[in-house]
Amino acid sequence: MATSSRAESDLSDTPDHADMPAAGAPPARLRRLPTRLLNQNAFRADRIAAERLSAIGARKWHYAVLSSLEESGPASQAELSRRTGIYRSDMVALLNELAEENYIRRAPDPEDRRRNVVHITSPGKKRLEELAQLIARIEDDLLAPFSPAERELLIDLLLRLNEHLQPR
Repeated sequence: MATSSRAESDLSDTPDHADMPAAGAPPARLRRLPTRLLNQNAFRADRIAAERLSAIGARKWHYAVLSSLEESGPASQAELSRRTGIYRSDMVALLNELAEENYIRRAPDPEDRRRNVVHITSPGKKRLEELAQLIARIEDDLLAPFSPAERELLIDLLLRLNEHLQPR
């Protein structure tokens, strides 16, 4: 008797909610609704990523902050909030978590000593690489049904949809 891994069971078509029926396909009207499909896949992808990141003591927002600092340089907490889309009220706690592990450091802003500028540290750069490798494996698992060309097409379509749905 073959057993499936946790990752395989996470990628199955089984419902995610206990109150949903376990057997049978949804009605035809529901099966092809893009809004429903996007929501289901986003929910499942987010859950899988959160579980796998949590297994190494990380969260998706750790990756977002470290990526922003590596790519765009040091920033104030407010600027990091704008760059990453993380609420300002959540940013302080998140930065505290990263600082506890020595992944970031805060230093007074030379232009305005009342605020801090956040910098990525050498251990933070190593952690970012570790997280990037894990996220690449997660995405490979999630996108396994697609060829490389289909993956690129999916990314292009999702980017176009994101741009279309951005508040004006």
